[in-house]
Amino acid sequence: MPPVIFAYDELTWQQVAALPRSTPLLLPLGGGYDLPYLARSLGDPTELGVLPAIPFGWQGSPLPVPTPVFRQLVANLVSNLQEDGFERVYLLAPPGVELGLGAAELRLARQGGDEILPPAAALGKVILVPVGHTEQHGCHLPLSVDTICIDAVSQGTARAVPGQAYALPVFPYGVSTHRRSFPGTMNVGGRAFEDFWLAVVDHLVKRGFETQYLLSGHGGNCSFLTNVVKYAGERHLAAFIATAWLYLSGPEGIKALKKHRRSKLGGMGHACELETALMLHLRPHLVHMERVVDETAFITTPSYTMDWIESGALVANPPWQDDTRTGAYGAGSLATAQNGHIWLEAAVSEKVTHVSEILEQHRRRGERRASAWFNEQ
Repeated sequence: MPPVIFAYDELTWQQVAALPRSTPLLLPLGGGYDLPYLARSLGDPTELGVLPAIPFGWQGSPLPVPTPVFRQLVANLVSNLQEDGFERVYLLAPPGVELGLGAAELRLARQGGDEILPPAAALGKVILVPVGHTEQHGCHLPLSVDTICIDAVSQGTARAVPGQAYALPVFPYGVSTHRRSFPGTMNVGGRAFEDFWLAVVDHLVKRGFETQYLLSGHGGNCSFLTNVVKYAGERHLAAFIATAWLYLSGPEGIKALKKHRRSKLGGMGHACELETALMLHLRPHLVHMERVVDETAFITTPSYTMDWIESGALVANPPWQDDTRTGAYGAGSLATAQNGHIWLEAAVSEKVTHVSEILEQHRRRGERRASAWFNEQ
């Protein structure tokens, strides 16, 4: 009997916890591999788990970065799985890619080639760079929530203003400093994350793409993406590289959340009313509403609260287990697919506005520099 080939990121954290640690897991560089053939070469195991493919980064990929930078990012992901006790972790790579990670590296030809990303036709547009994540989302949602949601926002934005924006493939890994709290959660590490995305920005600017928008679907990425934007501003004076706190974080987005939400403050944080609603709209077959556990007992003080737009003067990173038993922050049981549709449209509208502003900022700043404004007395 052929093995069951399953998508690791479609599991909940409880399902990951229940996997036999002898289950082979593949971390692919790109797609297009013959997985049934590969399973046979591994001895036809009962099950074979496939993690989200890394879409670019290696030399020869659609968007390469320096090998040491890419190697560290991938090494951290492999280490995550090994630390979680999985005994058969394989990096699946095209022929010629040698990373030397100390883990098993399988090489297999891919079907079809990759076009260069972004294409030359995207010059002059804002390059949307969606960064998701693979991490626990409570008892009822899969590990892929952040990736699915920000990909939908990014692709929706590019479709809405095709003359102004081009969306890269979503990147499915980010930073979770609470990685060990719940099974299934990955973490590329803050330093490796910053180095990788700064290298991506560098590569794009060298090719002439001077307006970029780094979009995050995962709160843990945001402070690190802010650092990337700061570094990029020092390196590339003629470019305009921007990021923002998740989505639905501007005035119109906040208004849409307030108008339609059914939960009180604290009901939208993680695996919450908002994320559950978006998933009910985007991937209802991956949502297990019968398993929802609402958790709104976050330890709140006037300067430190939890909701979709985190507020208060204090910035901290306490253990998740202080506030949640199941990995959720919020009231997922109140989510509806209808609200998910409304909020996705509002998120796209918000990002369309940001794209327009990024282009305007870049244009007006270029004009000001050309006028020698700084030297006028």
